[in-house]
Amino acid sequence: MPLFWKPYQSDATQFINELKSKKPTLESEQLAGRSLLWDRPQDADAAAAYRTAKVPQTAYVYFAQKK
Repeated sequence: MPLFWKPYQSDATQFINELKSKKPTLESEQLAGRSLLWDRPQDADAAAAYRTAKVPQTAYVYFAQKK
């Protein structure tokens, strides 16, 4: 491979790299926003109750059993 060879970057990758260079705090802001909705502490008792209350699914859910 010649020394002047430049690896290909898609337009989307170029856009993201340019956006990150213009606003260096972008990733930390994204993590802070994510933590508001997704990264919450889990209640172990509630999770255990959800697991025990789960109803087993049949092998083929669209099969209607005749009564």
